[in-house]
Order: sequence, then C-alpha cells, then structure tokens
Amino acid sequence: MNSVGKRNQESRDEWLEKTIKLIPSGSRVLDAGAGELKYKKYCTHLEYVAQDFAEYDGRGDESGLQMGTWDQSKLDLVSDITSIPQPDASFDAILCIEVFEHLPDPLAAIKEFTRLLKPGGHLIITSPFSSIAHFAPYYYYTGFSKYFYLTHLENSGYNIAEIAVNGNYFEYLAQELRRVKSIGKKFANIRASFIEHLAIQLLLLMLGRLSRHDTGSSELLHFGCQVHATKQL
Repeated sequence: MNSVGKRNQESRDEWLEKTIKLIPSGSRVLDAGAGELKYKKYCTHLEYVAQDFAEYDGRGDESGLQMGTWDQSKLDLVSDITSIPQPDASFDAILCIEVFEHLPDPLAAIKEFTRLLKPGGHLIITSPFSSIAHFAPYYYYTGFSKYFYLTHLENSGYNIAEIAVNGNYFEYLAQELRRVKSIGKKFANIRASFIEHLAIQLLLLMLGRLSRHDTGSSELLHFGCQVHATKQL
C-alpha cells in the first residue's frame, strides 16, 4: 500500500505523544486552543486544563474546509487566547496544537504563554508550514517556518529543545494530489475519468519513490514544524 501523503496527522500525533511524555507527572498543563480536546488522551499523567475561544461551530462561513460539527462543551476555560484568566506562572506546560494559523496575532499568544508559564516550563507548539484554507473565517495565515520559532521564541526568552519537521516536499504534494478528485467534484463539478484516476495513482507512486530517497526537500516544503521549547530560568 502506497501511504505517501497520508501520514501528516499520524506523524504529528506520534511526535506529540512522545514529547508530552517528557513533561513530569503531576504537572499542570494548559491546552491552549484545545477545540475538541483531541490531545487530552496524551495527558493522563498531567493536570489538564483546556482553553478555547469557543466560537467555531463546525460550519464557520461555509467556505474552504470545514468540520461540519464541532463540540466544545468540555472546555475548562472560554476566553481569548491572548487573555487567559489565570495567574502569572500558573502552568508547568502549555500545548498549542495546530492553532497559530487561526490567530490574528500569534505573537500576542506567545506573550501570554510566557506570562502563564513557570520558569523552566515546557511550551509545545505545532502549526502548518503551508495549508489549504480551513475553519474559515478563523483562518489568518498559511503557515509558519522554523525561522518564525527561532526568532520569536528565542526573543521571548525560550530555549528551543527541538524543532522537528513533519513530512517533505514530495509528501506534501502527494497529500494535495489525493484531494484533487474530491475538490474537482466540489468546485468544478467534474469527476475524474478512469485515465485521470490512473494518472493520479502513477504520480503517487513516483512521489512515494522520491520521498523514500529524499535528502532534504523539507527545506522547500513540508506539512509543518513541531516545536518543544522551555522558558528560561
């Protein structure tokens, strides 16, 4: 089975599970922009607090990619991510997973995280390097490179423990190629022919082979960065 372009979320989740385990048991963790609390399952050894602004309803403005339904009934805190009603230095760790592209001012969010984190606290962020429009109208940026984190986290008083790149150029192209048939049907009202379907499969085989032999195409394009930083003492 050719899995090229299919492991974006799976790879990210594997990294998150591994990285969250590094947070000491009993630590108080904030999941900022938690949505449906997808990553609570990795935090059973932690005191988990979920925050979100709780305005997305699954339909948004009905443009781009929407979820259809969205349940935020289990949040602990409902607030703007740049003004979370918690005391200074009240968390040992903060997660912010696939949220930055939905923030009008991600730098203000980093400032708030810095206020909320204890010295030595863990900050774990993932966001797309590039992405199609989703959750509109709450979609403001196409993505974030490693240089965004190197610049702004270090300037905000963090030590970067790891920046892991998810995927590469060939994997990203394959992910979007796999969407072509459904997007063509939705936006052009055209179904792929048998020959076109075969052409897509051939291209996916080529992209899979190229990805297996990749030597650094993630420098050009990838799914997103996965960042683990600690607040300086």
